[in-house]
Amino acid sequence: MGTCARNVILLGDPQQLAQVSQAVHPPGAGVSVLEHLLGEHTTIPPERGLFIDETRRMHPDVCHFISKAIYEDRLESFADCTNQRIEAPGRLTDTGIRYVPVAHEGNTRESPEEAETIAVLIGNLLKGQYLETDGTSGPLEPKEIMVVAPYNAQVRCLREVLPDGVKVGTVDKFQGQEAAVCFFSMATSSGEEIPRNLEFLFSRNRLNVAISRARCLAVLVCNPELLQIRCRNAEQMRLLNALCLFVEMAGEAG
Repeated sequence: MGTCARNVILLGDPQQLAQVSQAVHPPGAGVSVLEHLLGEHTTIPPERGLFIDETRRMHPDVCHFISKAIYEDRLESFADCTNQRIEAPGRLTDTGIRYVPVAHEGNTRESPEEAETIAVLIGNLLKGQYLETDGTSGPLEPKEIMVVAPYNAQVRCLREVLPDGVKVGTVDKFQGQEAAVCFFSMATSSGEEIPRNLEFLFSRNRLNVAISRARCLAVLVCNPELLQIRCRNAEQMRLLNALCLFVEMAGEAG
């Protein structure tokens, strides 16, 4: 179609997850048109296009990490987003990003330890209140909580222990959706147990989608050993750095 038009307008976000593809491409040929145009940039330069620099979903306390780690510090929150927050007993309340370390060994695609921890945290959250952007408030309901994981095995593990109504699925499934609170359960115990490759589990696009589903609270649940992985190249260091930045900015929930 592009060859039939004098002008082509491209809309999209290459920093989120691409459609699943089974094809094998030569190096560089599998990227989208937008990725090709962006090159080394993560956001569109002003002279090349328009970057929509305002989110109407995330509270500024969540948006700050996403903007810094993914969007070159160019993303801000819509003014009304500051009104939304969680008021709940226990370790998770208010707004922002949280880190919950859970130690475990020998887990590849599923972690019952992380699932049980998340179940306890959600139990406390469901005793709390959710304040929305328009100033109204009410009980935090299960449908306003989302739990995402990189592997289907961890999704099944989570569903066995979480309350009915809590949304549970892979990161890919929930792209485009949102919730007041979002958990990201990484499941794998350490670098030695990663079942696919480091690039899949530590994907910046996957981290971006998982965390940016949250309106008020985004919670990372993982084994601290994942922060100690030995990287083999500069790209792996870049991927691990995004996760370390999250932990640095969040601090431990407790």
